[in-house]
Amino acid sequence: MNLVIELTKYLLILLMGIYTYYSFQVLRYKKKVQQDKAYRIMTAAIFAIHFIGYFTLYLQILNDKILLLYLGEVILFIIILALYQTFYKRISRLLLRNMLMLITIGFIVITRLSYDKAVKQVGIIGFTFLSCLIVPEVVNKISWLKKFGWVYGVIGIALLLYVLFAGTTKYGATNWLEIGEFTFQPSEIVKLLYVFGIAAMFDEGTDFRRVCAISVMAGATVIILVFQKDLGGALIFFVTYVFMLYIATQKSFYLFAGLLSGSGAAYIAYQLFYHVRVRVMAWQNPFGYIDNEGYQITQSLFAIGTGGWIGMGLNRGLPTDIPVVDSDFIFSAISEEFGGLFAICIILIYINIFVVFTNLSLKQENSFYRLIAIGFSVMFTFQVFLSIGGVIKFIPSTGVTLPLISYGGSSALATILMFMIMQGIYLRGSAGRKEQGHKGSSEVKSQEGR
Repeated sequence: MNLVIELTKYLLILLMGIYTYYSFQVLRYKKKVQQDKAYRIMTAAIFAIHFIGYFTLYLQILNDKILLLYLGEVILFIIILALYQTFYKRISRLLLRNMLMLITIGFIVITRLSYDKAVKQVGIIGFTFLSCLIVPEVVNKISWLKKFGWVYGVIGIALLLYVLFAGTTKYGATNWLEIGEFTFQPSEIVKLLYVFGIAAMFDEGTDFRRVCAISVMAGATVIILVFQKDLGGALIFFVTYVFMLYIATQKSFYLFAGLLSGSGAAYIAYQLFYHVRVRVMAWQNPFGYIDNEGYQITQSLFAIGTGGWIGMGLNRGLPTDIPVVDSDFIFSAISEEFGGLFAICIILIYINIFVVFTNLSLKQENSFYRLIAIGFSVMFTFQVFLSIGGVIKFIPSTGVTLPLISYGGSSALATILMFMIMQGIYLRGSAGRKEQGHKGSSEVKSQEGR
Protein backbone atom coordinates (compact mmCIF):
# COMPACT_ATOMS: atom_id res chain seq x y z
CA MET A 1 0.00 0.00 0.00
CA ASN A 2 2.76 2.43 0.92
CA LEU A 3 4.59 1.67 -2.32
CA VAL A 4 1.48 2.22 -4.45
CA ILE A 5 0.68 5.54 -2.77
CA GLU A 6 4.29 6.65 -3.16
CA LEU A 7 4.20 5.82 -6.88
CA THR A 8 0.85 7.55 -7.47
CA LYS A 9 2.17 10.64 -5.70
CA TYR A 10 4.99 11.03 -8.20
CA LEU A 11 2.74 10.11 -11.12
CA LEU A 12 0.23 12.84 -10.16
CA ILE A 13 3.01 15.45 -10.10
CA LEU A 14 4.31 14.26 -13.48
CA LEU A 15 0.86 14.37 -15.11
CA MET A 16 0.14 17.78 -13.64
CA GLY A 17 3.45 19.07 -14.97
CA ILE A 18 2.68 17.72 -18.45
CA TYR A 19 -0.75 19.33 -18.45
CA THR A 20 0.66 22.68 -17.29
CA TYR A 21 3.40 22.59 -19.93
CA TYR A 22 0.95 22.03 -22.78
CA SER A 23 -1.50 24.63 -21.44
CA PHE A 24 1.13 27.26 -22.21
CA GLN A 25 2.59 25.61 -25.29
CA VAL A 26 -0.79 25.49 -27.03
CA LEU A 27 -0.89 29.30 -26.90
CA ARG A 28 2.17 29.33 -29.17
CA TYR A 29 1.00 26.74 -31.68
CA LYS A 30 -0.31 28.08 -34.98
CA LYS A 31 -1.05 24.82 -36.78
CA LYS A 32 -4.30 23.04 -36.02
CA VAL A 33 -2.55 19.66 -35.98
CA GLN A 34 -0.26 20.81 -33.16
CA GLN A 35 -3.18 22.27 -31.23
CA ASP A 36 -5.28 19.12 -31.58
CA LYS A 37 -2.42 16.98 -30.32
CA ALA A 38 -1.87 19.26 -27.32
CA TYR A 39 -5.56 19.21 -26.41
CA ARG A 40 -5.66 15.41 -26.64
CA ILE A 41 -2.70 15.17 -24.25
CA MET A 42 -4.31 17.67 -21.86
CA THR A 43 -7.61 15.77 -21.91
CA ALA A 44 -5.81 12.50 -21.23
CA ALA A 45 -3.95 14.12 -18.31
CA ILE A 46 -7.24 15.29 -16.78
CA PHE A 47 -8.81 11.83 -16.89
CA ALA A 48 -5.57 10.17 -15.72
CA ILE A 49 -5.24 12.46 -12.68
CA HIS A 50 -8.91 11.92 -11.92
CA PHE A 51 -8.51 8.12 -12.09
CA ILE A 52 -5.30 8.00 -10.03
CA GLY A 53 -6.77 10.27 -7.35
CA TYR A 54 -9.88 8.14 -6.84
CA PHE A 55 -7.90 4.88 -7.21
CA THR A 56 -5.64 6.00 -4.35
CA LEU A 57 -8.61 6.96 -2.19
CA TYR A 58 -10.40 3.67 -2.88
CA LEU A 59 -7.33 1.60 -1.96
CA GLN A 60 -7.28 3.19 1.48
CA ILE A 61 -10.99 3.57 2.19
CA LEU A 62 -12.34 0.47 0.36
CA ASN A 63 -15.82 1.92 0.03
CA ASP A 64 -17.86 1.23 -3.11
CA LYS A 65 -19.42 4.68 -2.82
CA ILE A 66 -16.07 6.11 -3.93
CA LEU A 67 -16.29 4.07 -7.15
CA LEU A 68 -19.87 5.22 -7.84
CA LEU A 69 -18.90 8.85 -7.32
CA TYR A 70 -15.88 8.41 -9.60
CA LEU A 71 -17.98 6.89 -12.40
CA GLY A 72 -20.56 9.65 -12.05
CA GLU A 73 -17.87 12.31 -12.41
CA VAL A 74 -16.34 10.57 -15.45
CA ILE A 75 -19.75 10.53 -17.15
CA LEU A 76 -20.22 14.20 -16.26
CA PHE A 77 -16.85 15.17 -17.80
CA ILE A 78 -17.58 13.22 -20.98
CA ILE A 79 -21.00 14.87 -21.31
CA ILE A 80 -19.53 18.35 -20.76
CA LEU A 81 -16.81 17.89 -23.36
CA ALA A 82 -19.20 16.33 -25.88
CA LEU A 83 -21.98 18.90 -25.47
CA TYR A 84 -19.91 22.07 -25.45
CA GLN A 85 -17.58 21.01 -28.28
CA THR A 86 -20.55 19.81 -30.38
CA PHE A 87 -22.72 22.87 -29.93
CA TYR A 88 -19.80 25.31 -30.18
CA LYS A 89 -17.23 24.34 -32.79
CA ARG A 90 -15.19 27.50 -32.14
CA ILE A 91 -15.25 27.37 -28.33
CA SER A 92 -12.00 28.00 -26.43
CA ARG A 93 -10.88 24.45 -25.80
CA LEU A 94 -8.10 25.70 -23.53
CA LEU A 95 -10.47 27.49 -21.15
CA LEU A 96 -12.79 24.49 -21.08
CA ARG A 97 -9.97 22.11 -20.18
CA ASN A 98 -8.50 24.44 -17.58
CA MET A 99 -11.92 24.51 -15.92
CA LEU A 100 -12.17 20.73 -15.93
CA MET A 101 -8.66 20.30 -14.54
CA LEU A 102 -9.31 22.63 -11.60
CA ILE A 103 -12.72 21.02 -10.99
CA THR A 104 -11.06 17.57 -11.07
CA ILE A 105 -8.60 18.57 -8.37
CA GLY A 106 -11.46 20.03 -6.34
CA PHE A 107 -13.50 16.83 -6.64
CA ILE A 108 -10.58 14.66 -5.46
CA VAL A 109 -9.68 16.85 -2.48
CA ILE A 110 -13.27 17.43 -1.35
CA THR A 111 -14.00 13.69 -1.58
CA ARG A 112 -10.94 13.04 0.56
CA LEU A 113 -12.23 15.56 3.15
CA SER A 114 -15.96 14.78 3.07
CA TYR A 115 -17.80 12.34 0.82
CA ASP A 116 -21.21 13.97 1.43
CA LYS A 117 -19.92 17.41 0.48
CA ALA A 118 -18.32 15.96 -2.63
CA VAL A 119 -21.65 14.52 -3.76
CA LYS A 120 -23.32 17.92 -3.31
CA GLN A 121 -20.51 19.66 -5.19
CA VAL A 122 -20.74 17.24 -8.12
CA GLY A 123 -24.51 17.75 -8.34
CA ILE A 124 -24.25 21.55 -8.29
CA ILE A 125 -21.45 21.67 -10.87
CA GLY A 126 -23.22 19.22 -13.16
CA PHE A 127 -26.48 21.18 -12.98
CA THR A 128 -24.64 24.46 -13.58
CA PHE A 129 -22.79 23.21 -16.66
CA LEU A 130 -25.99 21.90 -18.22
CA SER A 131 -27.88 25.10 -17.37
CA CYS A 132 -25.12 27.29 -18.82
CA LEU A 133 -25.03 25.48 -22.16
CA ILE A 134 -27.03 28.28 -23.77
CA VAL A 135 -25.03 31.14 -22.19
CA PRO A 136 -22.22 31.42 -24.81
CA GLU A 137 -24.82 31.61 -27.60
CA VAL A 138 -26.80 34.29 -25.74
CA VAL A 139 -23.70 36.43 -25.24
CA ASN A 140 -22.59 35.84 -28.83
CA LYS A 141 -25.89 36.64 -30.54
CA ILE A 142 -27.78 39.09 -28.32
CA SER A 143 -26.44 42.62 -28.69
CA TRP A 144 -28.85 44.51 -26.42
CA LEU A 145 -27.31 43.22 -23.17
CA LYS A 146 -25.42 46.50 -22.83
CA LYS A 147 -28.61 48.60 -22.68
CA PHE A 148 -29.36 47.86 -19.02
CA GLY A 149 -26.29 49.16 -17.20
CA TRP A 150 -28.10 50.88 -14.37
CA VAL A 151 -30.57 48.00 -14.09
CA TYR A 152 -27.72 45.57 -13.40
CA GLY A 153 -26.33 47.92 -10.76
CA VAL A 154 -29.66 48.53 -9.02
CA ILE A 155 -30.55 44.81 -8.95
CA GLY A 156 -27.15 44.02 -7.44
CA ILE A 157 -27.51 46.67 -4.73
CA ALA A 158 -31.08 45.54 -3.96
CA LEU A 159 -29.96 41.92 -3.55
CA LEU A 160 -27.14 42.89 -1.20
CA LEU A 161 -29.45 45.11 0.87
CA TYR A 162 -31.94 42.27 1.21
CA VAL A 163 -29.18 39.95 2.42
CA LEU A 164 -27.93 42.59 4.86
CA PHE A 165 -31.31 42.70 6.63
CA ALA A 166 -32.69 39.19 6.02
CA GLY A 167 -29.57 37.06 5.61
CA THR A 168 -27.85 34.70 8.03
CA THR A 169 -24.38 35.02 9.50
CA LYS A 170 -21.59 32.50 8.88
CA TYR A 171 -17.95 32.88 9.85
CA GLY A 172 -18.63 36.45 10.99
CA ALA A 173 -20.16 37.72 7.71
CA THR A 174 -23.87 38.30 7.05
CA ASN A 175 -23.82 37.33 3.38
CA TRP A 176 -25.88 34.12 3.22
CA LEU A 177 -29.52 33.42 2.38
CA GLU A 178 -31.34 30.29 3.47
CA ILE A 179 -34.10 28.75 1.36
CA GLY A 180 -35.23 25.54 2.98
CA GLU A 181 -32.20 23.28 3.30
CA PHE A 182 -30.16 25.30 0.81
CA THR A 183 -27.91 28.23 1.62
CA PHE A 184 -26.21 30.42 -0.96
CA GLN A 185 -24.32 33.70 -1.30
CA PRO A 186 -26.10 36.24 -3.53
CA SER A 187 -22.89 38.28 -3.63
CA GLU A 188 -21.43 35.65 -6.00
CA ILE A 189 -24.13 36.42 -8.58
CA VAL A 190 -23.89 40.15 -7.85
CA LYS A 191 -20.24 39.94 -8.99
CA LEU A 192 -21.42 39.21 -12.53
CA LEU A 193 -24.13 41.90 -12.48
CA TYR A 194 -21.59 44.36 -11.10
CA VAL A 195 -19.15 43.87 -13.98
CA PHE A 196 -21.95 43.92 -16.57
CA GLY A 197 -23.34 47.14 -15.10
CA ILE A 198 -20.02 48.99 -15.02
CA ALA A 199 -19.11 47.85 -18.54
CA ALA A 200 -22.49 48.91 -19.93
CA MET A 201 -22.37 52.34 -18.27
CA PHE A 202 -18.81 53.08 -19.38
CA ASP A 203 -19.72 51.94 -22.89
CA GLU A 204 -22.04 54.97 -23.09
CA GLY A 205 -19.30 57.44 -22.20
CA THR A 206 -16.48 58.28 -19.80
CA ASP A 207 -17.04 61.98 -19.09
CA PHE A 208 -16.39 63.21 -15.54
CA ARG A 209 -20.05 63.40 -14.55
CA ARG A 210 -20.67 59.81 -15.66
CA VAL A 211 -17.52 58.61 -13.89
CA CYS A 212 -18.77 60.21 -10.66
CA ALA A 213 -22.21 58.60 -11.01
CA ILE A 214 -20.79 55.14 -11.70
CA SER A 215 -18.34 55.55 -8.82
CA VAL A 216 -21.26 56.27 -6.47
CA MET A 217 -23.01 53.09 -7.62
CA ALA A 218 -19.85 51.01 -7.23
CA GLY A 219 -19.11 52.62 -3.87
CA ALA A 220 -22.60 51.81 -2.59
CA THR A 221 -22.10 48.16 -3.55
CA VAL A 222 -18.76 48.00 -1.74
CA ILE A 223 -20.09 49.77 1.37
CA ILE A 224 -22.99 47.31 1.68
CA LEU A 225 -20.51 44.43 1.55
CA VAL A 226 -18.48 46.15 4.27
CA PHE A 227 -21.60 46.39 6.47
CA GLN A 228 -22.15 42.67 5.81
CA LYS A 229 -18.57 42.23 7.09
CA ASP A 230 -17.71 40.48 3.83
CA LEU A 231 -14.45 42.40 3.55
CA GLY A 232 -12.84 39.94 1.15
CA GLY A 233 -15.74 40.39 -1.26
CA ALA A 234 -15.67 44.17 -0.80
CA LEU A 235 -11.97 44.23 -1.66
CA ILE A 236 -12.54 42.17 -4.83
CA PHE A 237 -15.36 44.48 -5.96
CA PHE A 238 -13.32 47.59 -5.25
CA VAL A 239 -10.15 46.48 -7.08
CA THR A 240 -12.22 45.30 -10.06
CA TYR A 241 -13.88 48.70 -10.36
CA VAL A 242 -10.58 50.60 -10.11
CA PHE A 243 -9.04 48.66 -12.99
CA MET A 244 -12.20 48.83 -15.12
CA LEU A 245 -12.26 52.60 -14.56
CA TYR A 246 -8.63 52.87 -15.60
CA ILE A 247 -9.13 50.75 -18.74
CA ALA A 248 -12.28 52.66 -19.73
CA THR A 249 -10.82 56.16 -19.26
CA GLN A 250 -7.11 55.46 -19.96
CA LYS A 251 -6.27 57.95 -17.20
CA SER A 252 -3.59 56.94 -14.71
CA PHE A 253 -4.94 59.48 -12.21
CA TYR A 254 -8.00 57.32 -11.55
CA LEU A 255 -5.85 54.24 -10.99
CA PHE A 256 -3.56 55.91 -8.44
CA ALA A 257 -6.45 57.72 -6.76
CA GLY A 258 -8.37 54.46 -6.48
CA LEU A 259 -5.45 52.57 -4.98
CA LEU A 260 -4.76 55.42 -2.54
CA SER A 261 -8.39 55.62 -1.44
CA GLY A 262 -8.44 51.82 -1.08
CA SER A 263 -5.46 51.99 1.26
CA GLY A 264 -7.26 54.61 3.33
CA ALA A 265 -10.42 52.50 3.43
CA ALA A 266 -8.41 49.48 4.60
CA TYR A 267 -7.00 51.51 7.49
CA ILE A 268 -10.50 52.70 8.46
CA ALA A 269 -11.80 49.11 8.33
CA TYR A 270 -8.92 48.08 10.60
CA GLN A 271 -9.97 50.70 13.13
CA LEU A 272 -13.71 49.94 12.92
CA PHE A 273 -13.91 46.14 12.83
CA TYR A 274 -12.52 43.92 15.56
CA HIS A 275 -12.33 40.81 13.35
CA VAL A 276 -10.15 42.72 10.87
CA ARG A 277 -7.72 43.57 13.66
CA VAL A 278 -7.76 39.92 14.73
CA ARG A 279 -6.84 38.75 11.21
CA VAL A 280 -4.04 41.30 10.96
CA MET A 281 -2.78 40.27 14.38
CA ALA A 282 -2.86 36.60 13.38
CA TRP A 283 -1.03 37.43 10.15
CA GLN A 284 1.71 39.41 11.89
CA ASN A 285 2.44 36.87 14.60
CA PRO A 286 0.42 33.66 14.18
CA PHE A 287 2.62 31.58 16.48
CA GLY A 288 2.17 34.10 19.26
CA TYR A 289 -1.57 33.37 19.24
CA ILE A 290 -1.40 29.73 18.15
CA ASP A 291 -4.10 28.54 20.57
CA ASN A 292 -6.73 31.05 19.42
CA GLU A 293 -6.55 33.75 16.76
CA GLY A 294 -3.52 32.29 14.96
CA TYR A 295 -4.62 28.65 15.07
CA GLN A 296 -5.96 28.49 11.50
CA ILE A 297 -2.98 30.09 9.80
CA THR A 298 -0.43 28.16 11.88
CA GLN A 299 -2.11 24.85 11.01
CA SER A 300 -2.05 25.92 7.36
CA LEU A 301 1.68 26.66 7.53
CA PHE A 302 2.34 23.35 9.29
CA ALA A 303 0.44 21.52 6.53
CA ILE A 304 2.33 23.27 3.73
CA GLY A 305 5.68 22.71 5.44
CA THR A 306 4.92 19.05 6.14
CA GLY A 307 3.97 18.44 2.52
CA GLY A 308 7.26 19.78 1.19
CA TRP A 309 7.84 19.60 -2.55
CA ILE A 310 6.31 16.18 -3.25
CA GLY A 311 3.60 15.89 -0.59
CA MET A 312 2.63 13.29 2.01
CA GLY A 313 0.43 11.35 -0.40
CA LEU A 314 -3.32 11.46 -0.84
CA ASN A 315 -5.16 10.72 2.42
CA ARG A 316 -1.86 10.62 4.34
CA GLY A 317 -1.87 14.14 5.80
CA LEU A 318 -3.93 15.89 8.48
CA PRO A 319 -5.74 18.65 6.54
CA THR A 320 -8.87 18.30 8.68
CA ASP A 321 -6.96 19.97 11.54
CA ILE A 322 -7.30 23.25 9.61
CA PRO A 323 -10.61 25.07 10.23
CA VAL A 324 -12.72 25.64 7.08
CA VAL A 325 -10.18 23.62 5.08
CA ASP A 326 -12.66 22.56 2.38
CA SER A 327 -13.34 26.13 1.25
CA ASP A 328 -11.06 28.97 2.37
CA PHE A 329 -7.95 26.86 3.09
CA ILE A 330 -8.19 24.08 0.53
CA PHE A 331 -4.86 25.14 -0.99
CA SER A 332 -3.21 24.04 2.27
CA ALA A 333 -4.72 20.55 1.95
CA ILE A 334 -3.46 20.33 -1.64
CA SER A 335 0.04 21.46 -0.64
CA GLU A 336 0.21 18.95 2.22
CA GLU A 337 -0.88 15.84 0.35
CA PHE A 338 0.00 16.62 -3.30
CA GLY A 339 3.12 18.68 -2.60
CA GLY A 340 4.53 22.08 -3.46
CA LEU A 341 5.35 21.17 -7.07
CA PHE A 342 1.73 20.19 -7.70
CA ALA A 343 0.52 23.39 -5.97
CA ILE A 344 2.81 25.53 -8.15
CA CYS A 345 1.30 23.91 -11.25
CA ILE A 346 -2.15 24.94 -10.00
CA ILE A 347 -0.94 28.53 -9.67
CA LEU A 348 0.44 28.35 -13.21
CA ILE A 349 -2.92 27.15 -14.52
CA TYR A 350 -4.59 30.15 -12.88
CA ILE A 351 -1.97 32.38 -14.52
CA ASN A 352 -2.74 30.68 -17.83
CA ILE A 353 -6.42 31.54 -17.41
CA PHE A 354 -5.49 35.15 -16.65
CA VAL A 355 -3.40 35.30 -19.84
CA VAL A 356 -6.28 33.91 -21.92
CA PHE A 357 -8.80 36.32 -20.35
CA THR A 358 -6.49 39.30 -20.89
CA ASN A 359 -5.72 38.37 -24.51
CA LEU A 360 -9.43 37.95 -25.09
CA SER A 361 -10.14 41.45 -23.76
CA LEU A 362 -7.42 43.00 -25.94
CA LYS A 363 -8.92 41.45 -29.10
CA GLN A 364 -12.39 42.92 -28.53
CA GLU A 365 -13.23 45.95 -30.66
CA ASN A 366 -16.50 46.59 -28.82
CA SER A 367 -15.75 48.47 -25.57
CA PHE A 368 -18.62 46.77 -23.69
CA TYR A 369 -17.27 43.26 -24.21
CA ARG A 370 -13.69 44.42 -23.75
CA LEU A 371 -14.56 45.86 -20.33
CA ILE A 372 -16.47 42.74 -19.31
CA ALA A 373 -13.47 40.59 -20.21
CA ILE A 374 -10.98 42.76 -18.32
CA GLY A 375 -13.38 43.03 -15.36
CA PHE A 376 -13.75 39.26 -15.07
CA SER A 377 -10.00 38.84 -15.58
CA VAL A 378 -9.17 41.14 -12.66
CA MET A 379 -11.97 39.78 -10.46
CA PHE A 380 -11.03 36.14 -11.00
CA THR A 381 -7.28 36.61 -10.65
CA PHE A 382 -7.51 38.87 -7.61
CA GLN A 383 -9.72 36.31 -5.85
CA VAL A 384 -7.08 33.64 -6.51
CA PHE A 385 -4.42 36.00 -5.12
CA LEU A 386 -6.43 36.69 -1.96
CA SER A 387 -7.17 33.01 -1.39
CA ILE A 388 -3.64 31.66 -1.87
CA GLY A 389 -2.01 34.75 -0.34
CA GLY A 390 -3.99 34.31 2.87
CA VAL A 391 -3.22 30.59 3.08
CA ILE A 392 0.56 31.03 2.77
CA LYS A 393 0.63 34.09 5.10
CA PHE A 394 1.61 36.46 2.32
CA ILE A 395 -1.35 38.70 3.23
CA PRO A 396 -3.96 38.60 6.03
CA SER A 397 -6.65 36.00 5.43
CA THR A 398 -9.78 37.42 3.76
CA GLY A 399 -11.97 34.33 3.78
CA VAL A 400 -12.49 33.90 0.03
CA THR A 401 -12.70 30.61 -1.85
CA LEU A 402 -10.27 29.22 -4.41
CA PRO A 403 -12.25 29.32 -7.69
CA LEU A 404 -13.41 25.97 -9.13
CA ILE A 405 -11.54 23.99 -6.46
CA SER A 406 -13.02 25.01 -3.10
CA TYR A 407 -16.24 23.52 -1.79
CA GLY A 408 -19.18 25.89 -2.26
CA GLY A 409 -22.11 25.82 -4.63
CA SER A 410 -22.52 29.60 -4.93
CA SER A 411 -18.89 30.15 -5.86
CA ALA A 412 -18.87 27.24 -8.33
CA LEU A 413 -22.08 28.41 -10.01
CA ALA A 414 -20.90 32.01 -10.38
CA THR A 415 -17.44 31.01 -11.63
CA ILE A 416 -18.75 28.57 -14.25
CA LEU A 417 -21.25 31.20 -15.41
CA MET A 418 -18.38 33.71 -15.66
CA PHE A 419 -16.38 31.30 -17.82
CA MET A 420 -19.36 30.64 -20.09
CA ILE A 421 -19.85 34.39 -20.55
CA MET A 422 -16.18 34.61 -21.50
CA GLN A 423 -16.72 31.76 -23.95
CA GLY A 424 -19.50 33.80 -25.54
CA ILE A 425 -17.17 36.78 -25.85
CA TYR A 426 -14.55 34.45 -27.34
CA LEU A 427 -17.08 33.31 -29.94
CA ARG A 428 -17.81 36.94 -30.83
CA GLY A 429 -14.11 37.60 -31.34
CA SER A 430 -13.69 34.43 -33.42
CA ALA A 431 -16.62 35.37 -35.63
CA GLY A 432 -15.22 38.87 -36.10
CA ARG A 433 -11.78 37.57 -37.11
CA LYS A 434 -13.38 35.06 -39.48
CA GLU A 435 -15.50 37.77 -41.07
CA GLN A 436 -12.46 40.03 -41.48
CA GLY A 437 -10.58 37.15 -43.09
CA HIS A 438 -13.36 36.60 -45.63
CA LYS A 439 -13.53 40.33 -46.29
CA GLY A 440 -9.77 40.54 -46.80
CA SER A 441 -9.70 37.58 -49.19
CA SER A 442 -12.58 39.01 -51.24
CA GLU A 443 -10.77 42.35 -51.49
CA VAL A 444 -7.63 40.57 -52.74
CA LYS A 445 -9.64 38.70 -55.38
CA SER A 446 -11.29 41.96 -56.44
CA GLN A 447 -7.90 43.63 -56.87
CA GLU A 448 -6.60 40.65 -58.82
CA GLY A 449 -9.63 40.86 -61.11
CA ARG A 450 -8.96 44.54 -61.74
